[in-house]
Amino acid sequence: MSAMITVEEALARVLASAEAPLEEERVVLEAAYGRVLTRDIKALRTQPPFANSAMDGYAVRAADTAQAPLTLTVIGESAAGHAFRSALGPGEALRIFTGAPMPEGADAIVIQEDVRREGDRISLAAAALAGDNLRQAGMDFRAGEALIAAGRRLTPRDVALAAAANHTHVPVRRRARVAILATGDELVPPGGTLGPAQIIASNNYAVAGLVEATGAIAIDLGIAVDELGALRDAVSRARGARADVLVTLGGASVGDYDLVQQALVAEGMELGFWRIAMRPGKPLMHGRIGAMRVLGLPGNPTSSAVCAVLFLRPLIRALHGEPDPGADPSQPARLAVDLPANGPRQDYMRASLGRGPDGILVATPAAVQDSSLVKTMARADGLIVRPVRAEPANAGDACRIIPFHGLGV
Repeated sequence: MSAMITVEEALARVLASAEAPLEEERVVLEAAYGRVLTRDIKALRTQPPFANSAMDGYAVRAADTAQAPLTLTVIGESAAGHAFRSALGPGEALRIFTGAPMPEGADAIVIQEDVRREGDRISLAAAALAGDNLRQAGMDFRAGEALIAAGRRLTPRDVALAAAANHTHVPVRRRARVAILATGDELVPPGGTLGPAQIIASNNYAVAGLVEATGAIAIDLGIAVDELGALRDAVSRARGARADVLVTLGGASVGDYDLVQQALVAEGMELGFWRIAMRPGKPLMHGRIGAMRVLGLPGNPTSSAVCAVLFLRPLIRALHGEPDPGADPSQPARLAVDLPANGPRQDYMRASLGRGPDGILVATPAAVQDSSLVKTMARADGLIVRPVRAEPANAGDACRIIPFHGLGV
């Protein structure tokens, strides 16, 4: 039996299997949300393209108002999309609305609350300063300016910026295709008829959700029974689906009914590693079948979800070309309770998170940490990371946590 490797070594090997990011494709803006940019986005236009009013009011020449109080003559108006075509002369003002182009000659806006109007005359009690309530051309960005850096996963705000810069398409990485195969005679899909020794399959939903949240495409291969033929057929279907990654759930150990590794090897898998010094998730398997990467996740719900966060998510990010895909997702916190010393495996404890009076995160581990408990995992806010052979810890001691928020689990 192979020796256990560390979490850090396992992650390094998983990321190495990404080799190079997936190919580039151009997509319309409507399809760009959550996609990873392959090249910098530069502005194709200047924004705003002209000086315009930041408020409803009156465009004036600031020099005309220096001797306020005084009155000016209103000669017309400018609204968004409807510019005033003439220049503003001495002693004149222009009714103007937010976003409307500034007329030639004007250099300030007096807001309407500071003006008293009678007919075509307005009275000002105070002088205006040049630039008051005015948006200069290029105040947001200028043509040719780099706006969004390559490697960024595009948020709705980024897509809006690309649109404002007059892009209709953006260059992004192809979405990784991740085939997900649940395995085991004991599994039945939700709504199915349960036999006396069967349970409902749920791990595939957690993993598929994480895959989609990380920007990839989840391909459901269903449930394969514990037979070599059924498992090999599922691998063939993953190939047929052009999967970049095949994720198997369960059966990665070496018991009499754990046939997944055998089936994968029979289909040509080169085994990278199996067994990690972590809890939960020790029987994680990694390898590849030709160009398809393989991650064999444990069958227990918590184990598969934790391994998906620690290994599958970084692999997808690497395939998408995101910078530093294996970055440590943990952050500092404090323990709410005492914890005993840890053993030879790095521990990931389900925990609830709250804020102490000083605003620091406080982590409270679930009372029962059994990796089969779906409800405990669903109600947790994150994981307390306990290093290998960590000393006993007391309530109030510093710790590291991996918050679930933003990870897709």
